[in-house]
Amino acid sequence: MMKRKEFMLGATFGLVLAAGATAGGVIDWPTANAGPVGGVSGRLTPNAGPGALAFAPPQGAPLSFADIFQQVAPAVVQIDVEAPVQRPPDGMLRIPGIPFGVPVPELEEGEEPPVSAGSGSGFFISADGFIVTNAHVVDNATKITVRLADQRELEARLIGRDEATDLAVIKVEGAAFPFVTFEEGAQPRVGDWVIAVGNPFGLGGTATAGIVSAQGRNIQDPTAQYVDFLQIDAAINRGNSGGPTFDIYGRVIGVNSAIYSPTGNSVGIGFAIPASVAKPITDQLMRSGTVQRGYVGLGLRTFTPDQWEAYGLARDFEGAYVESVTEGGPADRAGARVGDLLVGVNGEAVENGTEATRRVGAAKPGETIRLEVIRDGRRTTLNVRSGTRPSESELRAAEEQGGGPAAPGEPPAARGEEVEGLTVTPLTAALRSRYSLAEGVEGLVITDVARGTPAARLGLQAGLVITQADRTRVRTVAELRTVIETVKRSGRPSVLIFVRTPQGTAPLALPFEDEE
Repeated sequence: MMKRKEFMLGATFGLVLAAGATAGGVIDWPTANAGPVGGVSGRLTPNAGPGALAFAPPQGAPLSFADIFQQVAPAVVQIDVEAPVQRPPDGMLRIPGIPFGVPVPELEEGEEPPVSAGSGSGFFISADGFIVTNAHVVDNATKITVRLADQRELEARLIGRDEATDLAVIKVEGAAFPFVTFEEGAQPRVGDWVIAVGNPFGLGGTATAGIVSAQGRNIQDPTAQYVDFLQIDAAINRGNSGGPTFDIYGRVIGVNSAIYSPTGNSVGIGFAIPASVAKPITDQLMRSGTVQRGYVGLGLRTFTPDQWEAYGLARDFEGAYVESVTEGGPADRAGARVGDLLVGVNGEAVENGTEATRRVGAAKPGETIRLEVIRDGRRTTLNVRSGTRPSESELRAAEEQGGGPAAPGEPPAARGEEVEGLTVTPLTAALRSRYSLAEGVEGLVITDVARGTPAARLGLQAGLVITQADRTRVRTVAELRTVIETVKRSGRPSVLIFVRTPQGTAPLALPFEDEE
């Protein structure tokens, strides 16, 4: 399970479990005016010794990282935040590591929402108080407090957040703060030593060491489309979010952001935003508080080899399927259509939807972007005038809202027809009400799934809606049968169907049942 939540967060009694180290009052942090940290100020330039080669261990490494840690630790800070608790739609708060939800009562009229406390990490990147952290650390924060290495605490203000890379910049007032710098030039290799410094579980000033385990990791997080992560095995836990990853010369090569864990705690698989991504983003945030990216208004989907095959293309086909076109958006005005296959941006081939999104995002608003698409077997170019990409929150809020599967105890399923193990029927007002389906959802609703069939093994269930089969929208059972028979005659072993779920529309390669 992917966890971006090494950021410590809790609400109601969850504070005891998720943020106990900071909420329990164990550490008494004195308050003082801004100024030098423990007598140290200015840019920190650790010295690995004369004649050292890039990433060649200095004398004594890896026997000890103590000298490096002592030089860079003053620049690393603990970040405590307060934020109003957002009541989930189902009224249940999910806390990592707890198998049940905590009920959140509805607010009475005029009642203030409860406040959650959280803790993360960050580090100074300038002498005048600019600090880098993760965007999710300061999300919705109403109060940000920075705790320095010498145990002083300072109030901070948010300069800017970029959800697409999970980076944020905050600032404290003062001067002559110790700071570190990003290392963009010397790229770490798999196997090079790294040191992570931060605030795990509220234990500020903690250092862990490990190696670079892999490069260019895509963690399949929709809020990290612009980042190929460094994978490291230095222990990263809750509270390490936003802390720096150093090489053995004290240069910042990454910003800790996520972990992969079945437990919510470190299992040796952590992910850091590379310095090559973090520096230009934080520079933009420091200058203007925002990051502007190109935008064309396309929803893209990258298929698996099985899905490309079910769609009638080679398993190694490279490109992205256009599953939605924002009405009135730049691509819509240029003539893009659902079902187009996006294979190139500005004359360069794209391997998948993530690469296409990054190419489009690299354009400046107002520039013309050339999109190469395949439509009905023909390649064509669409000239699109780029807009400005909305924030990730705005994009999520704009997605079509759909319903979920039927709840236990509902009336018997409506009469339908069976196709490939699925009982399906056209949508009616009664079915929309039964399965909580929005008016904008169109297609065939699944009312039953036969056990032991390929459809059952895919996890299909009552209440989901088939919106498209192969390249055709389906509204009647006859239309679905026609598509399936056509695909079978072509010799393909499966058909690509698009299924509307509570999380959005998902493409599935539905294998055909064996015919006796």
